[in-house]
Amino acid sequence: MTTATRSRRSSSTVRKGRVARTAATTVALCLLGGMGSAYAYWATAGAGSGSATNGTMQDVTVDALVPGDTLQTSLVPGGTADVIVRAGNPNPHPVTVHALGTSGAVTADAAHPGCSPTDITFTPPAGFQEPVVIPANTSILLTLPGAASMGASSPSACQGARFAVPVTLEVRK
Repeated sequence: MTTATRSRRSSSTVRKGRVARTAATTVALCLLGGMGSAYAYWATAGAGSGSATNGTMQDVTVDALVPGDTLQTSLVPGGTADVIVRAGNPNPHPVTVHALGTSGAVTADAAHPGCSPTDITFTPPAGFQEPVVIPANTSILLTLPGAASMGASSPSACQGARFAVPVTLEVRK
């Protein structure tokens, strides 16, 4: 009995030793592999290139009255009237109006050639209470209250005339 017990013990001891060595080797390989991966992760460098294009913003259009737009006030000597502007945005994104300005003298329509000089001044508003946004691919009607004024010395030939008021808009995306 003693011999048989010894051989079982030695075979059990051998198995335990193998399991322990296998486990130690596995742990060591995992640690080395993990450190190698960590080193590779932190030591790796790469380079490449990319490209992108920037679209060109199209000009916003500024028109006078178009069919369907109506005046709310009339201009008389010594008085003021609203200026109506139709601003069109042909861009695929909305734009915000940041400023309004003038780009020349106010002129009368061709049916009133004696209306010169008109004695009309355009005073653009200094700003807007709220941002004016023109949605993508649409137009909006801007009413500028009291922005046109006619002097008392305006010629009589200006009666019934339509006036072209050159307006510029500064817009940004």
